[in-house]
Amino acid sequence: MKEPSKIPLVTTIKERCRGCYTCVRECPAKAIRITEGQADVVFSRCIGCGNCVQVCGQHAKQVYDTTALVDALLAGKDQVAAIIAPSFPAAFIDWPYQKVVGLFRKMGFDYVMEVAFGADLVSDRYRRLFEKDTNGHYIATSCPAIVSYVERYYPALVDALAPIVSPMTATARVVHHKLGPDIKVVFVGPCIAKKEETFSAVPEDVDVAISFEEAQRMMQARQIEEASLQPSEFDPPHGGLGALFPISRGLIQSARLTDDLIADDILVTDGRRGFVEAIKEFSAGQCKPRLLEVLACQGCIMGPGIVNTDPLFRRRSRVSQYVRERITTMDLEAWHRDVEQFAKLDLSQSYRVDDQRSPGPSPEELATILKHLGKISPEDELNCGACGYETCREHAIAIHKGLAEDEMCLPFIIDKLRETITSLAQSKEQLAQTQETLMHTEKLASMGQLAAGIAHELNNPLGVILMYAHMLLEGHTFPDAEMKEDIDMLVQQADRCKTIVSGLLHFARQHRTNLILVDLRSFIKNTLKAVSLPGDIKVDTKYEGGPFYTYLDRDQIAQVLTNLIINASHAMPEGGTLTIGYGSDDHEVRLSVNDTGTGIPKEYVNRIFEPFFTTKEAGKGTGMGLAVSYGIVKMHRGDLRVESNNDPALGPTGTTFTVILPKKSPSPGDEEHAEKLSQLSRVSL
Repeated sequence: MKEPSKIPLVTTIKERCRGCYTCVRECPAKAIRITEGQADVVFSRCIGCGNCVQVCGQHAKQVYDTTALVDALLAGKDQVAAIIAPSFPAAFIDWPYQKVVGLFRKMGFDYVMEVAFGADLVSDRYRRLFEKDTNGHYIATSCPAIVSYVERYYPALVDALAPIVSPMTATARVVHHKLGPDIKVVFVGPCIAKKEETFSAVPEDVDVAISFEEAQRMMQARQIEEASLQPSEFDPPHGGLGALFPISRGLIQSARLTDDLIADDILVTDGRRGFVEAIKEFSAGQCKPRLLEVLACQGCIMGPGIVNTDPLFRRRSRVSQYVRERITTMDLEAWHRDVEQFAKLDLSQSYRVDDQRSPGPSPEELATILKHLGKISPEDELNCGACGYETCREHAIAIHKGLAEDEMCLPFIIDKLRETITSLAQSKEQLAQTQETLMHTEKLASMGQLAAGIAHELNNPLGVILMYAHMLLEGHTFPDAEMKEDIDMLVQQADRCKTIVSGLLHFARQHRTNLILVDLRSFIKNTLKAVSLPGDIKVDTKYEGGPFYTYLDRDQIAQVLTNLIINASHAMPEGGTLTIGYGSDDHEVRLSVNDTGTGIPKEYVNRIFEPFFTTKEAGKGTGMGLAVSYGIVKMHRGDLRVESNNDPALGPTGTTFTVILPKKSPSPGDEEHAEKLSQLSRVSL
C-alpha cells in the first residue's frame, strides 16, 4: 500500500474567495479552515468529495489538475489504456456511447475499456462476502471519499470496511492481467477522490485519474469536434449490470442481493447528510446492517467531475437507458466466460487508520468561547447555520481547533457592528465638539492678541483722563449742579472704560496659571463667602461624595466661579434659587452653578463665550466675563459647558454652567496640605 498522498486535491483561489462559508457548510469532514475571512482546504482532513467545488458560487475552489500527467503518458513509449467509469452517460449527454469510445481513441489511448466489468467482479465479491460471513457488518468501499472519511474520522470502523477493491482498481488489475504489467492505466470518471485513490490507496494499478471535465478540456485543447469522431466499441471484457454502480443501490442490484426491509440487512444512502448520519449511527450501534452502501454524492452521476447542468433524474435515466441497451445486445456467454476467467483475480484490499480527529475543548473552555460569542445561555444559541456549522457549539468547537473564527458568527458580527456604529457616532460627536472647541480657542487666541494690543494702547490715555477728571471733582467748585453731573458722568464712563480694558488684559493673560492642590468643597465654601448676593436669592449646595481634589490656579478659578455666581444672580432679578455643587467620576470633577432665572435664548447659547457678546442691557455688561472664564478653564485642560431653557412650555426655566476639571487622587498628606492652603487663602477670597 502506498503512503498517504501529500498532494492537496482542492485548493482555494484567494482572490475569488468572498468568505460566504458555503464550503464550510457543505463539507462533511469540516476540512475548511477560515483564516482572516478566507477559506483554506486542510488537505490532511479533505476526503475529496468535491462538495466545496460544486457549491462555490465564486468558483474559488480548484481541483488538482492531472491532465499534464496524462499527456506525458500518451507521449511516452508505453501503451496507455483508458478505463471509463460507468457514469459516463451522465457526463456525455446525448452522445452515443460509441462516440465516447471514439473520443478517447482519437486522443491517443491504445485501449478503451469500461469500468463496468470491474464493477461486475466487485459485485460478485460482495455477494460471496454476504453469503460467507453471515454475522459480519460491512461498509461498502466503492466510494473513495467514504473510505477516507472512515479512515480519518471513524478509525474504529476501519476493520468494518469491506476488504474489496473499488471497481476502478478491479478494472485496472484486469487490464494488467490481460495486457501485461507495463501498460499504463488512466481512469476517467466523475470523482475527485479517485485522484487520491490512485496516489495513495492502491498499489501500482492506476497511474493517473482524471475527471470527465478534464477529459473534455483535453478534447478542446486538441480541437476535436464531436462530428469528427469515429464510433467505436469498448475493448473487451464488456460490462454487465455493474454499469448500475453510479446509481444509488446499483451495487445491491448488480450483486443480486435481496434488500429486505423486514430483515433490515442492507442499508443504502447517499449524499452529504445521508452518509454522515448513516456512518454516525453505524458507529454508535444504532443501526447494524450487514452491508452499508454509502456514496458521498447522490450517486456517482452527480460527482463533481461532471460539469453539465442536467438534473439528477435525467442523468439517472441516461445511465439506466445505457444499461438496458447493453444487456439486451451483449453476448451473455462471452460475459460469463470473462467473469469466470477473472474469478480468481486478487481483488482484496486493506485499509489504514489516518486519524485526523483532534481533541475538543473542555466544558469550561467551550463555555468561555460561547460566552465570548455572546452565547451566555442556551436561549442565546440560535443555531442559525450562517457560520457554516449546524450549531453554535459546533462552531465554538471549530474555533477551539483553529478551524473557525469568531467573525463567522452572524449575530456576533451584528452586535459588534452595532457597537462599532455607536462608537463611531460617539467619536463623530466628540470630533465635532473638539473641532468646535478648537475653532473657538483659535478665535479667542486671535482676539486675545488683539485685546492685549488695544488694552495697552488705551490704558495710559484712560489713566490720564481719570486722573484729571478726579482732580476737577476734588479741586474745583462748579457754578451749577448740571456741570458737576457732567463731570461725574465723565468719571463714571472713564471708570467703565477702565473696567473694559482690565477685562481685555485678563483675557489676554489667561494662559498664565499658578497650579496648587485644592479641596473643592472648601474652595466653593470660601468663594461663596466672598460674593454678596441679594436677599431674595436662596443658595443651596449639592455635594456628590468627596472630598475631591484637583490642581488649579485658585485665583483664576475663583474668578470663574464668582463670575458664574454673579451672572446667575443677574438672571434672577425677582429672586430664585442658586444651586452650587460638585460631582466626580474616575477621571474628572464637575463644578456646577444652576439658577432658576429666565434662561438664555436658544439662538444665543452658542455665542455666550464670545468676547463682547452679552445678553444684558446696554451699559450693564462688557461681554468679557464668560469669554475670560472659558479661556481660564481651557488653560486648566478642562471644559466649560452650558445648558439653558427660556421656554416655560418646555419645563422649568434656568441655566446651568458646568466647569469640568481633571481629577487628582490625593497622595498621603495632600488633604492636610490643601486644607492649610485653603485657610491661608480665606482672607483674599
